[in-house]
Amino acid sequence: MLAIDFRSRFNDDWKVIESKVIENTAFHSEGKPIVAFVHLGCEKNLVDTEHMMGLLDQGGYCVSSNPSDASLVVVNTCSFIQEAREESVRTLIGLADMGKEIIIAGCLAQHFQDELLQSIPEAKAIVGTGDYQHILNVLKRIEQGEIVNQVSEIPKFVGDEKLPRYRTTGKAVAYIKVAEGCDYSCAFCIIPKLRGKQRSRTIESIVLEAKRLASEGVKELILISQITTNYGLDIYGKPSLGSLLKALGDVEIPWIRVHYAYPTGLTSDVINVFKDVPNILPYFDLPLQHSHPDVLRAMNRPWQVNLNTNLLNRIRDQIPDAIFRTSLIVGFPGETQEHFDHLVSFVQNEEFDHIGVFTFSAEEGTNAANLNQQVPEDIAVARKDKIISIQQPIAAMKNQSWVGRIVDVLLERREPDTEEIVGRCFRFAPEVDGTVRIPMAPDDDELMEGMMIPVLLTGSDLYDLIGEVVGATEMVVSAREN
Repeated sequence: MLAIDFRSRFNDDWKVIESKVIENTAFHSEGKPIVAFVHLGCEKNLVDTEHMMGLLDQGGYCVSSNPSDASLVVVNTCSFIQEAREESVRTLIGLADMGKEIIIAGCLAQHFQDELLQSIPEAKAIVGTGDYQHILNVLKRIEQGEIVNQVSEIPKFVGDEKLPRYRTTGKAVAYIKVAEGCDYSCAFCIIPKLRGKQRSRTIESIVLEAKRLASEGVKELILISQITTNYGLDIYGKPSLGSLLKALGDVEIPWIRVHYAYPTGLTSDVINVFKDVPNILPYFDLPLQHSHPDVLRAMNRPWQVNLNTNLLNRIRDQIPDAIFRTSLIVGFPGETQEHFDHLVSFVQNEEFDHIGVFTFSAEEGTNAANLNQQVPEDIAVARKDKIISIQQPIAAMKNQSWVGRIVDVLLERREPDTEEIVGRCFRFAPEVDGTVRIPMAPDDDELMEGMMIPVLLTGSDLYDLIGEVVGATEMVVSAREN
């Protein structure tokens, strides 16, 4: 449960918020108060934040990235697990203690609407996950002195290309939400209750937005939803990710990356699209969660039993350079040492490029919260550390295997302290994976954020690659022309 006495439980200060404020965002209109934004949680939440910012800009409000400049702050919160809720609450209390009025949006608002309005007097409104499109009306009602509860019991909305949007991810990278919500009922997951059932956008809508983003200079487009491989099931009667990717193959964006690909949706036809369409990256983000059949059944994921290894082998046979990321949960109720040993062997044998490991979080309202045989926290943490210790040399080996290749690198920033240019090749997704670090040479002054250039990989470490620009001068000219 969320504690009612927030301040006594989460007595923290402003440093929690500083790292979460939307960066490089400040645009102003005349005659309206300044509204600041703080984003927490996943990139799906980030897209919702960008839509709210676009709507306020269109409505004539001053929008800022710095809460210190604003009397009213919109906090788009996360409530996926306890740790995320605590971060959200600390952020809210930090703002309240600064004297800011707050609009609480997103998953925490959807999850704990009554407690939030009762416990945080500075909260002037709560906005649910399916209600962010009403942000302008919410502000108008606040200005009239109203305390606003704009939370639909069942979220049904999904934004599309018609909804204003102010991108915060820089010139070269953008996310597109292809669907919202989830029809699955995994025993550990609260998301269907917070985000509702799956509702997909049409292929035409997504392609239109992708073309607009291409015209803005986007080089990497990342498709997101709760289960992207189930895209289109609700509107086309069958999963239609393959059809969507084929249509996006005609959009002039060099990298299109797919996140959250559940293994059941990676049919032979879909894998062929990954193999055959040049701008669809062979990067497979597979939230497998576990390997042992007993644990998968307890997680209410019986469709995944005996699928993992067969799928990975099939993809590797067809796409030798495929990159695999997965997420795993350890300490699920009833996970025995035998179950965990099975997972250890799975990680050792499959040699994923990237792994995220989480200890089980008992979420009220999920079936797993009430299961018997809860695993003690210290054992779960030890198991997490064990998986990480196994994965680290695998990750280092995978990086080392790329040394000597020439790869396209999307430049993202300069590091003045180290005099390096930092970017990514396709094996690294933004924020969650490693980077390519390029020591600056005299000819590199013309290199800028958003360029995509060939780089010779000359070294590696645990998570990152090191390289040098190939034909720097010629490549800068080519990048600018393109």
